[in-house]
Amino acid sequence: MVRIRLRRMGKKKAPTYRIVVADARSPRDGKFIEIIGNYAPTRQPKLLNIDGERARYWLSVGAQPSDTVAYLLKKAGVVESGDTAAASTGDAAAAPAATTPGVAA
Repeated sequence: MVRIRLRRMGKKKAPTYRIVVADARSPRDGKFIEIIGNYAPTRQPKLLNIDGERARYWLSVGAQPSDTVAYLLKKAGVVESGDTAAASTGDAAAAPAATTPGVAA
């Protein structure tokens, strides 16, 4: 499985993060497939750069964002509030269920 997650960079007590696409089995700071952004939470104002096109591509092919990255994608306006969950669980789960007349829900 491929995940979109944070990779820690920077100095001791002054972290910056790269937003990377990596295999779920690789370590946090290990091998990755592609860098799609960066995040510096300690800077004022906080720095957040995400390549929205690449993020949407990876979500469309089934990459699962971590909880933090899902929040950052929403905050950056790359995806709508429900789109991250829909992309991470698959399109079938995001589609509304068809209602059958006469059957109680």
